[in-house]
Amino acid sequence: MSALLFSLVSPVPSNLSSYRHSCNFYESKQRLISSPVAWSLFSGVQLQKEAPLNAVHPLASSVTTQPTKFENAVLGNSNVALHLPLLTIHPNGRAWEVSSGSDLKRQFEYSRLLPCPPNPLPPRVEQIVVLESGNVVDLVSKALSLPHMYAEDLVEFGAVHYALLCPSPPPTATTEQLEVYKQIAFLQDPKARPSCKGKTHREAQKTYRVISKDLYLEAGSYLRIHVHPKRFPRCYETNWRQRILAETESFVVLDKPAGVPVGGTVDNLQESCAAFTARALGLNEPLCITHQLDNGTEGCVVMAKTEDFPSRFYHLMREKKVKKLYRALAAGPVPVGRMVHYMRPDRHSPRLLSLGSHEKWQRCEMDILSCKELPWPSVSTMKKYGVNNCGWKEQPHAYELTLELLTGRTHQVRLQCAAAGAPLLGDSMYIPATIARLSNPQIDPCLTAVAVENVESWIGNIKDRRDGGPMERWLAAHGREPECAIGLQACKISWNDDGQILEFEAGSPWWIRA
Repeated sequence: MSALLFSLVSPVPSNLSSYRHSCNFYESKQRLISSPVAWSLFSGVQLQKEAPLNAVHPLASSVTTQPTKFENAVLGNSNVALHLPLLTIHPNGRAWEVSSGSDLKRQFEYSRLLPCPPNPLPPRVEQIVVLESGNVVDLVSKALSLPHMYAEDLVEFGAVHYALLCPSPPPTATTEQLEVYKQIAFLQDPKARPSCKGKTHREAQKTYRVISKDLYLEAGSYLRIHVHPKRFPRCYETNWRQRILAETESFVVLDKPAGVPVGGTVDNLQESCAAFTARALGLNEPLCITHQLDNGTEGCVVMAKTEDFPSRFYHLMREKKVKKLYRALAAGPVPVGRMVHYMRPDRHSPRLLSLGSHEKWQRCEMDILSCKELPWPSVSTMKKYGVNNCGWKEQPHAYELTLELLTGRTHQVRLQCAAAGAPLLGDSMYIPATIARLSNPQIDPCLTAVAVENVESWIGNIKDRRDGGPMERWLAAHGREPECAIGLQACKISWNDDGQILEFEAGSPWWIRA
């Protein structure tokens, strides 16, 4: 018996924030240098017939190893592992919750992670506290009863994370969960662990991505395994060489396809623009990220070939020497001119806007340069790029905006257009919220609030997002992140490089190209 198992089937965000480029590109570099998964194809994951919900993960309950007396004291009546709700905090601030969708009622035969499966697998995240020391791949394979090669693939994809000590349970943990946590407390004594020497309890609980299949873990270590990483099949449908707009000794400019992350996600570093563009150029290391575009956004993105270029480019952006132009396809007209809003200081999606300035809220500015009518995209075009109306009634015309982004906030264009009552086509997160606001303006407690007596109370608890009031209802009105394309393209980027003006322009956006 190798682990105390925390089992879960739950919704996992596609980007843990949309995964930010601070997700350590050094990790990505080190992983791809020696990554056989990154450069070859394997047999895929196969779906089998449906099974009862209690047999969702039969492989995780098929271990026949008999537990020791010591393990029986921890595991109680289980001869395999103790299945529990996750004890750590969800990336969006909530406790993980078990999803009850019918898609979960399946069995899976695990083989390898590549080739990419044609249909997305339901998210599956497992947490374990290992009860014996050993190699990380061996422990994952044994604890979850996964094939050894599949466990290796998970490490190669960046889907395994570890900490020296198990993270503390969140404030929302139930009494039963807290009791279980007490049962494993004796494994979490940092004074008895050589690897924890010189570290505070908080430092030992910090989670890191596993970047080596040779990582050795002590008994009592914590692992989080994304058994079904979020996949990005558009990586394999794209001619990456044709998408490269420019290449120099220090950087590459890519016309990014929609539906692919720039750098990677919390559970998938392999299927990204940085990795696939590097492969197309014949490079042995992935490119480094200098700035981000949302997964659903296409267009110009600059990636670095050298270690010093990201800091140089970031300095140019800080000095406002980088100019970015966007095309957006909105569901309604937007007035030409400057738009100013203020964004709630929150790391998680959905982001919230206000017309009034509030303490610590971030200023969002963009100039709408033009707004013209275009025919609403055909059904076949929207299907081709994975775009749907998300409940917005189809109209004779959509509206193509040309705009300049003056501040680069996460989701800024999407949010400001939605605040104007003209969400971007395909934006499954902000279209439902716009519809809710149009039918009931009071549901949005932020947008029209100019002055607030108690700001901390008004914005809600940013950490866990559970204030039980208007803020929570407004957050619930939003949908999930788009799976593929939305009506947004970074059409042009330019900057002044020591007196030389460099300018690059993307091709036609999907709504015209199709």
